[in-house]
Amino acid sequence: MPLVWRWMSAAMAATGMLAATAGAAHADVKIGVTLSATGPAASLGIPEKNTIALLPKDIAGQKVDYIVLDDATDSTQAVKNARKLTSEEHVDALLGSTVVPNSLAMIDVAAETGTPMISMAAAASIVEPMDAKRAWVFKTPQNDQLMAGAIAQHMAAHGVKSVAFIGFSDAYGESWYKTFSAAAAKQNIKIVANERFARNDASVTGQVLKMISQHPDAVLIAGAGTPAALPQKTLKERGYAGKYYQTHGVANNDFLRVCGKDCEGTYLPAGPLLVADQLPASNPVKQSALAYKAAYEKAYGAGSISTFGGHAWDAGLLLQHAIPVALKAGQPGTPAFRTALRKALEDTHDVAGAHGIFTMSATDHAGLDDRARVMVEIVGGKWKLAGD
Repeated sequence: MPLVWRWMSAAMAATGMLAATAGAAHADVKIGVTLSATGPAASLGIPEKNTIALLPKDIAGQKVDYIVLDDATDSTQAVKNARKLTSEEHVDALLGSTVVPNSLAMIDVAAETGTPMISMAAAASIVEPMDAKRAWVFKTPQNDQLMAGAIAQHMAAHGVKSVAFIGFSDAYGESWYKTFSAAAAKQNIKIVANERFARNDASVTGQVLKMISQHPDAVLIAGAGTPAALPQKTLKERGYAGKYYQTHGVANNDFLRVCGKDCEGTYLPAGPLLVADQLPASNPVKQSALAYKAAYEKAYGAGSISTFGGHAWDAGLLLQHAIPVALKAGQPGTPAFRTALRKALEDTHDVAGAHGIFTMSATDHAGLDDRARVMVEIVGGKWKLAGD
């Protein structure tokens, strides 16, 4: 090859390398999101989707793109979305899904592709027991153990000796039965019935009749979103007059609307966000919860706040703390960046979110403690911070 051509080839190669380097330096951080914006969990997924729109588009001088897909509360679609986001969009992190079955199904994709994942579903099984796969997975909602403990303690303090349980016939219901059984045993509370129903069921009369026949002091309904109203309304229709408990999976206004007067006097554990205005000034989560509330209601109207949107907000806060750290180790779009992002999330310490104070570790990818829960009562169709 003539010398001039060798020189031109070398120059072109160098120019290409510089262009590639420049492109990498300006690559956007890509966040792939799959939420249940339709289907049975839509009342949870819609506020999460609304919240994603409020997250910062620039972090530490780096542009951030959010690619949002709907999984329709279907675990198969959630996996398809996760694979599309990782293999076609080459995202740096996954957010989702809204519900437990979908999130559990996505774990393999996160681990196989080495992509950090932050779930907005509650079950501890999403991050426990810690193993090579779950090392890539984090979550923002409170663990069901944390909330089950609060329910059992409240029951014991109010004279409950026996309880009937009815939960979703999926991973959410199974996880709640397991964790509540342990919490109830510590308080010497006997579970006298264990029933299940599907998220899209139209009737639970058979299950309710079995529960009532055991004459329990209280019932616990382990559901999420508006479908959790069905057992409660049926119990009321059949004359059950004991104490009612729900999980934090119903802490949104759509549940109040659907359940109506049948949920008056119901107790549930919830994140502080649900009653942020009622918290004492000394509560360590009050200010961060009110900050999210203000941002959401400015965009979507007074009274529109949802605790489920708060889980998406907290996922965004975790990324805002982790991305600047990861940028020191690699460029977005690379395995080095994703690995560093995973480690930065794991090293999260004292980050105040809408639902609690997050401190992660190699063995704890939920990172919340008792500061992330309060007991709430439904009074006059509204959420009220419960007293002792």
